[in-house]
Amino acid sequence: MTLREPQGLHPRLSINQATIKHADLATALRVTAEAGVAAIGLWREPVNEVGLDVAAQMLGDSGLRFTTHCRGGFFTLPAGPERLAALDDNRRAIEETATLAAAGADGSTAVLVLVAGGLPEGSRDLVGARERVRDAIGELSVDAQAAGVTLAIEPLHPMFGSDRCVVSTLGQALDIAADFDPAVVGAAVDTFHIWWDPQVLDQIARAGRESRIATYQVCDWKTPLPADVLLSRHYPGDGIIDFASLTQAVAATGYDRDIEVEIFNAEIWAQDPADVVRRTAESFARTVSPHLV
Repeated sequence: MTLREPQGLHPRLSINQATIKHADLATALRVTAEAGVAAIGLWREPVNEVGLDVAAQMLGDSGLRFTTHCRGGFFTLPAGPERLAALDDNRRAIEETATLAAAGADGSTAVLVLVAGGLPEGSRDLVGARERVRDAIGELSVDAQAAGVTLAIEPLHPMFGSDRCVVSTLGQALDIAADFDPAVVGAAVDTFHIWWDPQVLDQIARAGRESRIATYQVCDWKTPLPADVLLSRHYPGDGIIDFASLTQAVAATGYDRDIEVEIFNAEIWAQDPADVVRRTAESFARTVSPHLV
């Protein structure tokens, strides 16, 4: 039975699969479509569980738009076999992104989100790590351009700088992207990671001028943070992020693609996926939708 659509469901809402992490691909597609949401962002692990061809067929059958593929990146290692393996894995991720975008409904976008990676073990060379990110994107940009895929550099909050992402601000992501065609390398604007930055509104405007906003992702920040800070994301409106100013800034750039809600939260993951999608849609309607053009 099809679920009743949440009141005020916005046509540009996309459910990032991380929000319902414990749902397999079939379930994620089903509960998203049944809720009346038109788009979904996928993660590599559930796609690879069923195989790329099967996943593409499932996505096509769902009627959903495809918004992003998560994730590539993790290439801050120095030259050697591990770095080469990481680059090869990113090439596979590019291929997956192109295949899924082609299978999704009209309006799908071929965007691969990149999390750069943290400092290599024993290293304190933050500048060198960022340069290796730039070098890796330079190599991968050739593959991305050939596949029609946009690489979206995602800056992460500085608390992840040591272990997950040496790119900590939108400005840093844009500085790296500046070397490349905007259709090939852009940035992911994620409210959880950038809300704190005193330059964020100026950098969003810059990203718009440079045609670099590959995806806009939203969720909320609330303290106290859990022991595993990775799992500290909340429904929009449950924390302190000013979605009005951030969303208005993104909208002012002319960004008109889908907007993903991406939540990492163990308590939310433990709930019924259909209920999570419904609450996600309701929170989006209250906090984000009113500020879209």
